[in-house]
Amino acid sequence: MYQSSVITMLIFAHRGASGTEPENTLRAITAAIAANADGIEIDLHQVAGKIVIIHDRWLQRTTSGQGQVTDYSVSHLRSLDAGKGELIPTLDEVLALVAGKCMINLELKAVTDLALLLRYIDKAITSTALTINDIILSSFDHRLLHQLHQRRPEFSLGALTASYPLTYAQFAEQLNATSINCDINFIDQALVEDAHQRGLKVMVYTVNEDVDILAMAALKVDGIFTNYPAKAKALLANIY
Repeated sequence: MYQSSVITMLIFAHRGASGTEPENTLRAITAAIAANADGIEIDLHQVAGKIVIIHDRWLQRTTSGQGQVTDYSVSHLRSLDAGKGELIPTLDEVLALVAGKCMINLELKAVTDLALLLRYIDKAITSTALTINDIILSSFDHRLLHQLHQRRPEFSLGALTASYPLTYAQFAEQLNATSINCDINFIDQALVEDAHQRGLKVMVYTVNEDVDILAMAALKVDGIFTNYPAKAKALLANIY
């Protein structure tokens, strides 16, 4: 298993090193690995029996294409420019690239076929240096996370929220999640302490500014998702 070099707060590259490279591309992931990111977060969409890496339901913000991702074949999607000449990657390409180098957080944006997802992951575990302990599966779809735990309880789950729940981190505990993955706009000491008391890690997105990175370190969160992993690593190197 990949061993993190950061003891107190993990740095996950949000959509790869997306602050300097085209998001969710192999180029951005390679840059994040070069920056010694502890992990990389990517976004998964299911298209015609395959899984591709893209954040939006629509193509126009991040690629040369137009229209909804699911309106096109994978071959057409792969013909588009995702920035600086990069292609929209497939999940197997990304897993092979990160294997043995860092952790990987797979955010399930538009995945409904869990058997398909698990085939990708199981194949990578058997054919590359990737281990099950390097993988986090996260989603705002908590029913999907529940189904995943019922099917494969050995996987680490990240329960995403863009709100401040009335019962703090209880929802993530009920999902048997490993972590609560929180919007930076809805995080404070009480939520962090509640999560930790429940045995949950706290991961916060999207943390790009120096003052926010330092604030999250002061709150003793377990990790952050940032578009600038090299900057975050350098900043933390001065305080740890």
